[in-house]
Amino acid sequence: MSVTRVAQTYTPLAQTCTQLQVCNGTFIVVTKKKKKRFQFKFQTSHFFQVSKFSPFYFPPLISDFRDIPISMDPNIYSLNQLHQFSSCFLGLHSLNSKSTLKFSQSSTFNAFSPRELGPLRLGFRSNSPVVACSSVSEIESETSSPAAKRSVSVSPVYVPTPVNRETRTPHSGYHFDGTTRQFFEGWYFKVSIPERKQSFCFIYSVENPAFKRTLTPLEMLQHGPRFTGVGAQVLGANGKYICQYSEESQNFWGSRHELALGNTFVANKASRPPSKEVPPQEFNRKVLEGFQVSPLWNQGFICDDGRTYYAKTVNTARWEYSTRPIYGWGDVGSKQKSTAGWAAALPIFEPHWQICMASGLSTGWIEWDGERFEFQDAPSYSEKNWGGGFPRKWFWAQCNVFEGASGKISLTTAGGLRQLPGLTETFENTALIGVHYDGIFYEFVPWNGVVTWEIAQWGYWNIAAENKTHLVELEATTTDSGTTLLAPTVEAGLTPACLDTCLGDLTLKIWEKNVGGSKGKLILDVKSDMAALEVGGGPWFNTWKGKTTTPEVIKSALQVPIDVEGIFGLAPFLKPPGL
Repeated sequence: MSVTRVAQTYTPLAQTCTQLQVCNGTFIVVTKKKKKRFQFKFQTSHFFQVSKFSPFYFPPLISDFRDIPISMDPNIYSLNQLHQFSSCFLGLHSLNSKSTLKFSQSSTFNAFSPRELGPLRLGFRSNSPVVACSSVSEIESETSSPAAKRSVSVSPVYVPTPVNRETRTPHSGYHFDGTTRQFFEGWYFKVSIPERKQSFCFIYSVENPAFKRTLTPLEMLQHGPRFTGVGAQVLGANGKYICQYSEESQNFWGSRHELALGNTFVANKASRPPSKEVPPQEFNRKVLEGFQVSPLWNQGFICDDGRTYYAKTVNTARWEYSTRPIYGWGDVGSKQKSTAGWAAALPIFEPHWQICMASGLSTGWIEWDGERFEFQDAPSYSEKNWGGGFPRKWFWAQCNVFEGASGKISLTTAGGLRQLPGLTETFENTALIGVHYDGIFYEFVPWNGVVTWEIAQWGYWNIAAENKTHLVELEATTTDSGTTLLAPTVEAGLTPACLDTCLGDLTLKIWEKNVGGSKGKLILDVKSDMAALEVGGGPWFNTWKGKTTTPEVIKSALQVPIDVEGIFGLAPFLKPPGL
């Protein structure tokens, strides 16, 4: 029998301690009322040293300690390299002197090999789990048998973002122009795992990056109230959620003309945070908590910051996956389109919206809530928003996992009540539906047709549209209660503003249009039980029934075939950021 020491905070907090987290150099004590965060520096030589017949030892950090008897399995092997442990957290909900910690490992392993092992799992025999997760090593649980060993881990392959990639859409880049105007930019990446009926949504945002830190009183007086910072949210398996947020943005970076961005929440003390896309090994070496993403790659590690009281959360999340784009926003092999037309190049009709990848295939892994999700060629999706703030209210649906037809299918639809530019508060209903099927893009937008909708406060979405050649109808429902997500707002910054689920039941139909405008040949009839659905903003007093109401002058202007990228191609130095 050996003894491990678990650091507690000073005595007043020790009585209310509910959880201890260790996230790559950040020591966090969670109490019943608040979370306190401490920085500490540890050495590999004394952190997580476990060898035959030796104790599990947590180094003394703060003055108070609590002794916990543990027992050691004689078959335990040495863990002498800290980098094998990418994250760890210790649950202390009912920690007491009778708690017993036990390590075990299948005797079939002779050493810890990054390619042979997955996340380390350690558990108290009481109701308080102790888990240490890693992307590169795993100890089998005590009840596992050699026959139950997991299959070979999926290994995503990193490829740097190529120049002039085929599926690049307009507005892939970072739109911040360096001015102090009210501004945000947000990115959304989704991976669906059909065989598990689970999806993961990665949401990154930056607010008012002209101010790297919280505004001073003088800056507030000069510019008015501004909310600053960088956020990383993940809506994951079983509707659970994690968020890490910083009011500082000096470690955020974005590519001016490509879908590449990243942020460092906590850096390795010996390294400077990345300021551009870097190979994953370099990222892991320099960044303890943060993320980086490109059109072909997404990786990160974040710790929940304790701000979420309205959703079930996980303590940490780590991910690493590659992506092969299939559809951008347009026909395969053709020039890709701006989702909102050429006017998106102007700072009007905000917020702007761009689907960056309607469909792709992703390969990699995600560590979530003590479980490792591995996937190969999983359907994936990405989009972005930017501007002064989100619409007054909105709805959204997206799906690229369907039954009923062969080939890749992707659906995206959204609508909102947004303010028109001008001195008065004038709003318009706007919406669109975009479907990619068998390499063809079916576009239903206000300037080529009409979109109508009926959206309940929650649980029901019915949207229909027509253009000159086709008609489309979709209906979605869900019995899931949904998860509240944050969205950037002018009034309150990044705040709870929308409700999402990835467990929607959806049907989608497209017809060719007869000469008289009626439904002709049915060319697509599919369904899904993995649709992502959202409502946001408000107020939502009752069901929202609407129809696109774009003024004729704007509709006519948007129909003019202006090639904005081609124009700026003649004078690249004048090309605005983001385009």
